[in-house]
Parts: sequence; structure tokens; C-alpha cells
Amino acid sequence: MSGRPADRNRETILREIRRVAGENGGQPPGSQMFFNETGIRRGDWVGRYWARWSDALKEAGLEPNTLTPAYTDELLTKTLVDLTRKLGHLPTRAEVDLERRSNPTLPHFTAISRALGTTQARRAERVLEYCGRHPGFDDVAEISRRRLAAAPTATSSPRAQPRIPDGAVYLFKSGRYFKIGRSNATGRRERELVLLMPEKGSVVHSIATDDPPGIEAYWHRRFESKRKGGEWFDLDAVDVSAFKRRRFM
Repeated sequence: MSGRPADRNRETILREIRRVAGENGGQPPGSQMFFNETGIRRGDWVGRYWARWSDALKEAGLEPNTLTPAYTDELLTKTLVDLTRKLGHLPTRAEVDLERRSNPTLPHFTAISRALGTTQARRAERVLEYCGRHPGFDDVAEISRRRLAAAPTATSSPRAQPRIPDGAVYLFKSGRYFKIGRSNATGRRERELVLLMPEKGSVVHSIATDDPPGIEAYWHRRFESKRKGGEWFDLDAVDVSAFKRRRFM
């Protein structure tokens, strides 16, 4: 009986490896990407279940990655430009993930946000700069200008305060289940939920975002297999850790 919890942990990690690979167009994740996506640390698996990350990938039924060159900022920006033209607006993380399912060669959203900015406004600035250097993107430039006009950034003045995100996506726990919802005022929403729930509950974590509907939809799809009804899910510790890793999306 003593080995069962460890076996469950091993299977949970393998399940998460397969899930992240699936969202990555079938390409196995590196150990750092896996940590970024799930919150599962190297110390959670190395020396416990596998000596090397490649061993974990093989047990998950995947072939370890070969080394690929890093994306340049120019290529990442061009990816945003092309997707903006296709969608008619700057893409959210969820939309990039969906595009990658049909085109696995697209850069992962993590690479885009790390290089070009963690907010939609900052990424709009980078897209606008690109359009200024390359002719033929007047439509994309106009979309970026409208996005910036709707959400001024803090870069216009050194004395300006950081822009407040438009809202948040929160993880609320009541009893054994978790609710994933969105709000423009998370603290107020927490108080409302506490009053409505038959059991005591609280917000476990909230993610600031300038796209609450899109980010809420992303997490709903990610945990779809664990949905118990509506916005309620039966999550485990690894799922909660993955959600808590995000402070802004």
C-alpha cells in the first residue's frame, strides 16, 4: 500500500507531459517549458522516478527533442502580425494555442510573451513598430493603434503609473471542488461567492489579465476532462499548482 501515492504522482507527471506535448502540437516539452506550464519542479521527478528528462519523455511515449535554434524577436513579431491580420485583433494566449494545433511550427505563446511583452498593450507596441519598418501592413498597424488607444500604457511618461489590468481570472475552492471564473473585481466576487456557497470557500489564486473571457476559456479547455458542471472542476494538486504559477496572462 505504501507505494500507491508515489505511483499516482508518477502517473500525474506522465499525464501532464502528454497534455503539454499535445498543446505543443505533439512536440515534447523541454524540462523548463514543462515547469513553466505545470509548476512541477525538477526536484519533483529527478532522482525519484527518472534520472534524466529524456527518460520521463520516453516513458510518456514521446521521443526526446533535438536541439532547435531559438526564435528571433523579428520572427516572433512577424508571427503576431500574421495572426493579428488573420483574426482581426491581437491574439490572446488561448488563440495562439488553438492556432498551434493546426500549425505546430508556430512559436509557443510563452516565447512570444517573454520576448515581446507580457501585456497586450506592450505586444501591440511591438507590432506597430514592426509595421512601421515593413510596408504593406497598414491594416495591422491600425488594429494595433486602436488597441493602444483603448488601453494606454505606462511607457508614455516616466511618471505614469503602471496600467491596471482589465480584470482577473480566479480559482475559487469550496469543499473539494474548484470554480474557475472571471471578474473585474476579484475581491468583491470572492465575498459574493462566499455568501452563495453552502460550504466555506476562498479564492486560491487569481491571474490578472487584459482578456478575462479568453483566459477563462483557456483554463476551462485545459481542465475540460475534470469538469463537474458549469465552471466547477475536480482538480488535483498539480492542476492547482499550474494555475498558481501564473500571475498575469
